[in-house]
Parts: sequence; C-alpha cells; structure tokens
Amino acid sequence: MTTEPNPPEVPAPLDALDRRVVAALQIDGRASWRRIADVLGEPERKVARRGHRLVESGDVAVRGLVVRGETVILRMNCRPGSVRDAALAAARRPDAIFSYVLAGAADCVAELQCPPEQLGRFMLDEVPALPGLVQQQVSPVLRYFRTVHEWSPGILDAAEVEALGGERQVDRVGLDEVELAPDEEAILRALAEDGRCTNDELAAVAGVSVATARRRVDALSRAGHVSIRAVVEPALLGLPVQALLWIRTRPGEVEEVGRLLLESPLVRYAAVVMGEHQLLVDVTQPSKAALHAFLTEAPWVRRAEAVQSHLVVEAWKRSGVTVKAK
Repeated sequence: MTTEPNPPEVPAPLDALDRRVVAALQIDGRASWRRIADVLGEPERKVARRGHRLVESGDVAVRGLVVRGETVILRMNCRPGSVRDAALAAARRPDAIFSYVLAGAADCVAELQCPPEQLGRFMLDEVPALPGLVQQQVSPVLRYFRTVHEWSPGILDAAEVEALGGERQVDRVGLDEVELAPDEEAILRALAEDGRCTNDELAAVAGVSVATARRRVDALSRAGHVSIRAVVEPALLGLPVQALLWIRTRPGEVEEVGRLLLESPLVRYAAVVMGEHQLLVDVTQPSKAALHAFLTEAPWVRRAEAVQSHLVVEAWKRSGVTVKAK
C-alpha cells in the first residue's frame, strides 16, 4: 500500500524587504550579503539575518542548475486518481527541471533534460513507465526567450539590477560537447547542492586553490554549464496565480510574439517548442483578474492565432529543486 503524497504548501507572501532580498538573489545567487545590502540600501546585518532565515527555512533555495543536455516538454494525461503520482514521479527524475499539475486539457507537464540520442528511449521506454499514464506528448525545445532561472519579477529597479550584474538572456538549447575536468565536475556537483558554497568550500571539494575555484565557477557560468539563482515559490512574492500558455501564431510572428511576451516581468519562462503550438509560456499574476487581462489585453495577444491556458494547481519541482510538501 502506497502513501498518497501531500500537496506542496501554498506559502503566505513575504514582506517587502524579504522580497527585495529574494529578488537580489535571483539576479546573483552568490552575491555576498554585504553587496546585496549596499545595493538595497539596508544595513548588512539586517540583510544577512533576513537572507539566512529565508535560506534556512527552505523558502528560498539557491542552487546551481547544471545543464546536461537538450530539453523537452512532456505533457501527460493520466487515469483518474493518478495525476499527482505521475507529476511526482516526473519530479523525482534527476533530469527534471520542473513538474506541475495542471487544470486544463493536460493533467501535468514537466520539462526534462534529454540528449538527442536518448530521445527514442525516453519516449518509448521511460515515459510509458510513469504511473497512471494514458497519453503523452513530447515536444523538444528549440529556443528560449527566457528561462525561469533567469526570471526577475520586477521587484528591483533597473539601477539595482545593473549593480548586481544585470539580467542575462539565454536562447541556447543544450551545450556543445565539451569534456569537463574532474575538478570542474566536483564544483558542479557542489553547486547543485548549494549554490552559495564559498570558494573555500569549493576549493576543498575540488582539490584546487581558492583562486582556481573562483575562476572555475566564473568560467562554468559564462559557458552556460551552470546557472546559479534563487528558486522561490511565486506566491511568496505576491504572485499566487500561475498559468502555462501554449500559443500558436504564424511562423513569421514567433520572434515578435516572444519579444512582446518579454515586456512583462511576470512572464517567468518563454520557449519555442515543436508541435501544434510554437510557444510555451509560464506566467504568474497577483490574481485571476490580472491573468484574464494578460490573456486578453496584452500587446502579444493581437499576434496570436490560438492560446491554450492551463492553471498550475500544484508544483512539485521548480528549476531542478523539489518543492516542499506538507
């Protein structure tokens, strides 16, 4: 007899300063508390206390998302009573980036890293083994306009964002084949566990000098092997309504629609995918009324031919981090 998993917690919003600290960590997850305090104009001790509490409570997780292959979107329909089990099973895969339960035509959706040479085995052997699966649709990602790991929800002003290193836009899918050194692999493993590992700690686990560890982190980040950001439930930032949108438009309009979507800081993720709909978008809003306005009045709407919208009702994994359960 299996125990039914409890759903993830829906947290209460953070106060204004906590949100600003989280927003700073979303720009640079390894920024020192002193640097964040200087940018926010707050006392260092106060910022450090808030930051430590957020991380130690699990409300915020600073992790390195390690890129191991190209990505695919898995949409699943399941037997009644098995939807949560399927979403949780997908979330438990080490190659899963996110896993959500939806209200809509699809029961749940997950993004997973899948090297192209393994796509057949993934579709034909691994996905059908998920519990309760009735129907599946696998859509390779062709391009990113924005990933959740680059999301900045507009809490900080432009000068503050720039002072923390600025926002980074990524449109690459996967990486070139590069053999990493053992010390680089050790650093990646450590950052995947704790993105705020000190350079001294990284040097110890990798068996290199502190200066070398610092250079390795910078090089791995610039090359796209790892992204170090804060992972947080949108509800903590006052954005409790989350939806996934599948958008169909004319092929020549895809780039323009993507550009218009990025005008909203509440768009957490926008990707070009294969399939009937060319764009997959993850958006958060403060209310369903605000979501309705985004779906009917935003500039991108005029260039869309069709939109499927799905409310996210449970999130089991975000940016490679398992969401806390009750």
